[in-house]
Amino acid sequence: MTTHREPVDPRAALDALLELTVVGSFSRIGPAVRRRLFGWTPPAPGSLAGRTVLVTGPTSGIGQAAALELAALGARVVLLGRSEERLMALRAELVEHHGHDRFPIVLADMAVLASVRAATAQVVATEDRLDVLIDNAGSIHAERVESPDGIEATLATMVVGPFALTAGLLPLLRRTPGSRVIAVTSGGMYTQSLPLDDVEYRGGEYSGLRAYARAKRAQVALMREWARRSAGRGVAFAAMHPGWADTPGLATTMPGFHRLMTPLLRTASEGSETIAWLATRADASLLNGGLYLDRRRRPFDRVPATRLSARDRRRLWDLVVELAGT
Repeated sequence: MTTHREPVDPRAALDALLELTVVGSFSRIGPAVRRRLFGWTPPAPGSLAGRTVLVTGPTSGIGQAAALELAALGARVVLLGRSEERLMALRAELVEHHGHDRFPIVLADMAVLASVRAATAQVVATEDRLDVLIDNAGSIHAERVESPDGIEATLATMVVGPFALTAGLLPLLRRTPGSRVIAVTSGGMYTQSLPLDDVEYRGGEYSGLRAYARAKRAQVALMREWARRSAGRGVAFAAMHPGWADTPGLATTMPGFHRLMTPLLRTASEGSETIAWLATRADASLLNGGLYLDRRRRPFDRVPATRLSARDRRRLWDLVVELAGT
């Protein structure tokens, strides 16, 4: 009896090998190799014309690179952030470059639920569609601090606030055909488990970098749960991580790593490239529930001890619902 085997795609095999090296995958080597390996083509000019994208944390790093790229593709880009001065400077840059203003500003602190709810109400009142929501805003704290709502600040900014924003904008997303939510995570989440009995990091010696990685793991787990609960309801949910990109945040929070790896770091634009790819894919439903790096679906876990089961993800969902008051 002859067993039929599907032919192995040598490109996929090489990509998988590159992914296993970590350094080769996450550094600037990754997109350089994959661009040639898979024959990447840029999104078509004007492919987001007539569509609306909201980016949180758009004034620096990956968020800024994404905002610039999506604006170049023709999108109306809603800029949501804390600093009015920096948002206005970015809008002025975009208006000057594109010749007209399709870049509204929404002031919001993602760590403050009242601020998130006010921002949500503003977007719902002023936008008649929302094609893409990009959850990018993040923060790292040297010491454990709490938000005005009494929630550990990293969790508040990167998990609870974005959850409340997504929940509040869901009706608008559902009214927009082909809409999608894209969470910008970090490869650092692969290194951390998420203790569900202490999601606010009340026990043990606090580490800002560890809190950040835990929050990113929670973010990805929630995206999977959003995808499961929303399947077939018109909104796709996906996460991506940008690899190791040379951003102000990396230089500030991990100066030693930044100095050591500078020759191999991606540009912010190289890190954000997959965001534009996800935002312009024709069939969003095919993306639902995935984690992507360099246009390729990636595993959610590298270390078995960090894995969150389906039951864990449901429990995390309930915890965040309670914290967000949604």
